[in-house]
Amino acid sequence: MATNKQKRWSQRVTQTSNALDLEQGVFSNDDPRAIARSLKRSADQSDRRQSSAYRSAMSMLTFYINRAGKNLAKERLAKLQAAKDELRALYAKGKRPK
Repeated sequence: MATNKQKRWSQRVTQTSNALDLEQGVFSNDDPRAIARSLKRSADQSDRRQSSAYRSAMSMLTFYINRAGKNLAKERLAKLQAAKDELRALYAKGKRPK
């Protein structure tokens, strides 16, 4: 059986990422634009990230969505997916075709 520490590794990554200093509760915000702005601010200010600011911010958002998995409510997932679109807009990246 996995220990509590092993079960919560993703929470630790989200809270103590070596690349970004995330604002408290960034992923629980109800406004997709506010989530994107917060991630952009964190990525732009970071001097520890290894890739571009856009890529680091998008990676953290994708990581959070993937780790939440089936436990993420559909409404919440929709807001986080909308935050991806907002992040693309903030960094002037085109939306990928489906």
